[in-house]
Amino acid sequence: MPPTCSVKEWSLVETTYHVQGMTCAHCERAVVQELMGVEGVRSVAVKLVPEGVSVVTVSGDREPSRIQVAAAVDEAGYSLVDAP
Repeated sequence: MPPTCSVKEWSLVETTYHVQGMTCAHCERAVVQELMGVEGVRSVAVKLVPEGVSVVTVSGDREPSRIQVAAAVDEAGYSLVDAP
């Protein structure tokens, strides 16, 4: 009998946040680096809006707490804000 292989399906949770103050690719990298350090985060995508409110989408095993995300964004030097 051939061996069986089971594949565990991962369902990622995507959460969108709004970040004030990001103006360039360096800003984007700083925020991504900090957010990737949050437990459970698998990927981060940024829609950069220079001089405006950028949109940051975090994907992971579960939704991180807003406190964790705010702390990571603050550590990068920016501010988490409510949706415009």
